[in-house]
Amino acid sequence: MTFDLNVLKIDPAKELERLVKFITEQVTVNFRRKGIIVGMSGGIDSACTTALSVQALGKDKVVGLVLPEKETNPISSEFAVKHAQQLGIEYHRIDITPTIESVTSYSRRDEYIQKLVPEYKPGYKYNISLTTHLLERDSFSFYNLQIQMPEGELKKKRLTLEEFRTITSFANIKIRSRMLHLYAEADRRSLVVAGTSNRTEFLLGDFCKYGDGGTDIEPIAHLYKNQVYQLADYLQIIPEIVKRQPSPDTFSLPVTDQEFFFRIPFDKLDYLLYGWEQQVPISDVARILKLPEEAVKRAYKDFTTKHHATAHLRVMPFTIEKIE
Repeated sequence: MTFDLNVLKIDPAKELERLVKFITEQVTVNFRRKGIIVGMSGGIDSACTTALSVQALGKDKVVGLVLPEKETNPISSEFAVKHAQQLGIEYHRIDITPTIESVTSYSRRDEYIQKLVPEYKPGYKYNISLTTHLLERDSFSFYNLQIQMPEGELKKKRLTLEEFRTITSFANIKIRSRMLHLYAEADRRSLVVAGTSNRTEFLLGDFCKYGDGGTDIEPIAHLYKNQVYQLADYLQIIPEIVKRQPSPDTFSLPVTDQEFFFRIPFDKLDYLLYGWEQQVPISDVARILKLPEEAVKRAYKDFTTKHHATAHLRVMPFTIEKIE
């Protein structure tokens, strides 16, 4: 297989035609619903999905929900609302803080973090990040809890797997709470819930099962993030969203998708992931991307680990028939 810097290029007009047909058929023929609803995060993926839905069904059949909670970056809602207004669709902004609190309180999360970092106090900002620079050097993959002190200093605590899962379980409640609101509105109004995951996230498991992974259709799950940006340019998504660094936006202290999950810069990530998926020889990928072969080997290993570890996210629940 030939590998070069054109392997991810798409024809946006043809891709739009494919996607319009897919969305239209799913809504009108498969689900037989009146329209579509999208959770608008202020990010590139949800912006593209919403714009595609308008192209397919018309603005009167598309509804956007902007679903912040008290720790969401305010810029997320601002960008989402601006995009919805540009498209001319109906949109609603719902604070989901009470929904999250009904499952488990922020104070309970704060108490747990304080056990790990005694200096932490409610209201301090925090996030979780991985060791980055995977392409530059070999390193263990472990998560750090980062607390921003009032004077700006960052306190770090290396997390065990159990500690990581405990803290992210609270973040996952945020993600699943958004889906509750989307389905409440969708069921009431006979709408299809559109997912916003791209192929990069789908292959490596960067989504929450029954959260952003619990949808009716996934229009852009076949497109790498790089290709989503190509489509965004064609759809004339507002520049604020296009220029924004991708982020999970589930922690009070901002963190990028690269820092939290991927460990590889986005200008290299999708080329490496494509090479891994298509089994392109490491030497070819290294030559084209001007990287050491050891760096490509580390990336391939990381992709394999993530793909296998998150395989359960990409399938329906296991039954006895599936394992006998």
